Amino acid sequence: MKNIKYISLFLGLIALVGCNEPEDVLKGTNAEPEVVVELPALTAGSADFSNYVALGASFTAGFTDSALFIAAQENSFPNILSKQFAHAGGGAFTQPLMNDNLGGIAAGGVQIPGASTGPRLVFDFETSLPTPITEFIGPAISSTDLFVNNLTGPFSNMGVPGAKSFHLLFDGYGNIANLGVSANPYFIRMASSSSATMLGDAMSQNPTFFTLSEIGGNDVLGYATSGGDGSNLITPSAGAPGVGFDATFQFLVTSLTSGGAKGLVTNVPYITDLPHFTTVPYAPLSPLNPAFGPQIPTLNGIFGQLNQVFEFLGVPERAIVFSETAASPVVIKDETLTNLSVQITGVLNASPTFPAFVQSFGLPAAAAPSVANLFGIIYGQTRQSTEDDMLVLPSSAVIGTVNTDSVTFLMSQGLPQALAGQFSAEGITLPLADKWVLLPSEQEEIKDATDAYNTTIENVANANDNIALVDLNNILSIAASTGFPSGEFTLTTNLVTGGAVGLDGIHLTARGYATMANEFLKVIDANFGSNFEASGNLVNPGDFPTNYSPTLQ
Repeated sequence: MKNIKYISLFLGLIALVGCNEPEDVLKGTNAEPEVVVELPALTAGSADFSNYVALGASFTAGFTDSALFIAAQENSFPNILSKQFAHAGGGAFTQPLMNDNLGGIAAGGVQIPGASTGPRLVFDFETSLPTPITEFIGPAISSTDLFVNNLTGPFSNMGVPGAKSFHLLFDGYGNIANLGVSANPYFIRMASSSSATMLGDAMSQNPTFFTLSEIGGNDVLGYATSGGDGSNLITPSAGAPGVGFDATFQFLVTSLTSGGAKGLVTNVPYITDLPHFTTVPYAPLSPLNPAFGPQIPTLNGIFGQLNQVFEFLGVPERAIVFSETAASPVVIKDETLTNLSVQITGVLNASPTFPAFVQSFGLPAAAAPSVANLFGIIYGQTRQSTEDDMLVLPSSAVIGTVNTDSVTFLMSQGLPQALAGQFSAEGITLPLADKWVLLPSEQEEIKDATDAYNTTIENVANANDNIALVDLNNILSIAASTGFPSGEFTLTTNLVTGGAVGLDGIHLTARGYATMANEFLKVIDANFGSNFEASGNLVNPGDFPTNYSPTLQ
């Protein structure tokens, strides 16, 4: 079955339109002269920006469009902040710049595999989908290579994409010998030594001001992006520093402020507000799609047999029905449901009409027990998705495609290849695996963990006069609901068109990071007596792009 493409995205490029030049001569003799408002001089208040160090994860690094690259790093929110701090006594700010604008990272001439280590995404106008840049420029490997051009620090920007809270204290996180196991390639290329820690390298610079941003975000994000399938667990709140979030965060703040430095911390956004989890609709199967619509009567005939079994077993809510007039939900596996595999197989084997049903597929009646067993295995914990489920963004490229592993398995059970393919259509005849779907119970786990982290963060911030809290959670919530006002723009979290979030559906655009920097400056004003806003020293979000061209390499 051909891939069912159902997300119709378009790129709303926000262009800056120059104003018309004013008339050379004032019209009328009574025209009022332009009033020039004199702004107060900028003051740093009680903050000392002479040695600013930013510690955090991907947002801090400037990660966007599923990659880290030079242009994005130059538009990281810490780099934006440092330029404003320079007007108030701030010193030099250094970043571990990548080697190109392709994005991603290599080791010995081989691109390191992974969602965050491959080439960056760009927008494809033909498909209206985010697409790897290599689809436009051809095969390419990042010139940022761990074995060729690692950097020598220290670096003011200590943002490491992918870092969880406990990674900031892990002394093997930058050891190239641990690559592919427990080390992070982005920290490998900037760590001061193989035994260095992120916190240690930050502290060695004796910061006078710091930002500790999005700590805790990756502690829930990995669980969410993997659909809560258990391959990437949520960091527990309880536990010693380097294990549990609460003690780790307290240790980080205590260390960073031990020399009298002031700084900002952020709380953790509800990551399920991000377009990575809100873009793909729960009912994406359109009857107007020529690859799907004509098959609906046949599919409903096949599932009619299974639906009778669900009715007999007292679970009619599990029935699978595709509409011929409206978009239909996908079929998913829900591990929270009682597994009825054995019961389904038993009911089908007891049905006098099931052998004839099996023969309708061109199989002998003797194959009925085997097919009944397969029905039990495949549909024992299935249902159609509802509006309470969230499909992760990568599922858009999977729904409707044929799962080759499933084909191989079904052929091993005696099904001919063509029939095995028909029963292996992702989200249609083959239930979407857990990794593609965030169930309501999994969403609740994420929210509970986020709320626990944020309680700790708020308590730590309230107990230390040297730090102030930036409510990143509230900023993202506003952007996801009504839109967040930023300069002349209102940024939303809509994928591609919203302006706040990049093409990977998780990380901010440059304009989003500029908006974030402004919110940091406002919190500094409110807590440390500076006047960045009143003195006109916020940045103009319109000066920062929402996307990068494929020609940028």
